[in-house]
Amino acid sequence: MLRAITLLNAIAINVVTRDDLVHPWGGAAILAAMAAWTAFVTWAYTDAVRRSIPLLLADAAVALAALTLTPLVKGPDFDGTVPGFWVMAALLAWAVRFRQWGGLGAAVVIVAADLWLRADITQTNLGNAYLLLIGGPIVGFLCGSLQEMAVQRDAAQQSAAAAAERARLARVVHDGVLQVLALVQRRGAELGGDAAELGRLAGEQEKRLRTLIRSQDALRDRVDNGVVDLADALARLRDRPHVDVAVPGGPVDLPAATATEVVAVVEACLDNVARHVGEDAPAWVLLEAFPDHVAVSVRDDGPGIPEGRLEEARAQGRLGVLESIQGRVRDLGGTAELTTGSFGTEWELSVPRSTHAPR
Repeated sequence: MLRAITLLNAIAINVVTRDDLVHPWGGAAILAAMAAWTAFVTWAYTDAVRRSIPLLLADAAVALAALTLTPLVKGPDFDGTVPGFWVMAALLAWAVRFRQWGGLGAAVVIVAADLWLRADITQTNLGNAYLLLIGGPIVGFLCGSLQEMAVQRDAAQQSAAAAAERARLARVVHDGVLQVLALVQRRGAELGGDAAELGRLAGEQEKRLRTLIRSQDALRDRVDNGVVDLADALARLRDRPHVDVAVPGGPVDLPAATATEVVAVVEACLDNVARHVGEDAPAWVLLEAFPDHVAVSVRDDGPGIPEGRLEEARAQGRLGVLESIQGRVRDLGGTAELTTGSFGTEWELSVPRSTHAPR
C-alpha cells in the first residue's frame, strides 16, 4: 500500500513539474520501471520464502538507480528527485527485516546518495534526510518490539493451554485413580497384615494427589495474573502426615514461577525428613512475610546430619541437597542456610518477593 501511494505521489509530482525535465521520455521510463517494480515486489514480499536478502538487495538497488538517474533526466541543478518519497518503501523493508540497524543502514545509504547527487544542499534537503535517518531505526525498533510481544503472547497462550490440560488431567485422576486408592486403603485396613501397610501407603498417595488437584484448582484462577498465594500453597502441605505448617493470616503473593519453586524446595526438605529421620517423624514449616522477601524455615527433631555427610555426597556426585534445595533457592536470588546437630535439622530459606523466573 505504501509503495502504491508513494508511486502515485511521484507520478503526480513529475507530471506537474514536467517542464523541469530535460529528457521527459527518460523520466517517463524511470516512472514506468518504478511502477513495474512496485507491482513485482509487492507480490514478492507476500511470501516469506521470497522475502530473502537478495530481494532486499535488489529492492535497494532499484531505489538507488531511480535516485541516481535523476540528474540525467532533470539536469544537474534539479530540486526534487524523480522517485521522491518512493525510495522510502525500500528503506522500510530493510527496517522490517533487520530491525533498527537495518533501517539505519538503508537510510544512511539512501541519504548519502541523495545528498551526493545535489549541486546545492538546502535546508529542506537536510530536513528530509533527517526524517529518513530517524524514521528507519524507529520503524525497525517498533517491528522488533511487536515481534517480542507476539512471542510473549504465544508463550502466555501455551502456558494457559498447559494449565487447562493439567486441570483436565487432574479431573481424570480425581474420577479414577483417587477412587481406586481410597478403595485400596479401606480394603487394606479391613484385611490387615501386609495389606494394611499397602492400604496405608495408598492413603498417603491419595492425600498427595488430592493436594495436587486442589492446588491446581486454586492456581488456575490466578494464573492469568502470574501471582500465587504462597501461604495457601504451603498450607496445603498439612495434608502430609506429621507435618505442621504455620503461615500468616493474609495472602503472601509471589510470582507464580517463584512460588512454585519455593514449594518444591520445601517439599524436598520434607522428603529428606521422611527419608532420613523416618516417615513418622514430625516436621514443622514456618512462613514469614516481609516487604522485600519471604522467609521459610523447615525443621525436624531428628538426630541431625552427621558431620562430613554432605561433603561426602558431593564428592560422590550425589548433589541432591545442593541442587534440589540450595541450587533452586540460589537461582531465585535467595539464600538457603542449614543448621544441624543433635537437636535436629533446620533449613532457613530467604527468597526475594520480586525476582526473575528460575533458570
